[in-house]
Amino acid sequence: MRQLNFKQYSFRFKNRENKPLIFDVVRKKFIVLTPEEWVRQNTIQYLVKELHIPLSLINVEKQIKLHGTTKRYDIVTFNPDGSIYLVVECKADTIKISQDAFDQIARYNLILQSTFLMVTNGIDHYYCKMDLKNQRYSFLETLPEYQK
Repeated sequence: MRQLNFKQYSFRFKNRENKPLIFDVVRKKFIVLTPEEWVRQNTIQYLVKELHIPLSLINVEKQIKLHGTTKRYDIVTFNPDGSIYLVVECKADTIKISQDAFDQIARYNLILQSTFLMVTNGIDHYYCKMDLKNQRYSFLETLPEYQK
């Protein structure tokens, strides 16, 4: 897999039926290693090791209902009270981040009501702080370190 714009992290790999797998520390199982999964796993390590978000407060690839349809988010992190701290949308490193990715995460956030949003393809990272009351957001240089 291609080197991404994250620090280098350690991962566990294995092969099954000629398919490369990577161990997901959140789901606690091996997952088929696709380009998007590579970005997702690096992002999880970034959240845990750089922002100090506890693994127990991270959820990966869960379904939500949005306007009568079922959608699946990539990564959500929670505050200790159960409210949502961060929603992350991951794209493969070959996918250019477009307005569509921001529209997608904004639609998810109508339901999730997160404080922060992150869109990444592993190369380019975009961060937003939400103003839910006024339905606005502002871009950030980086995400703040997690406060317990």
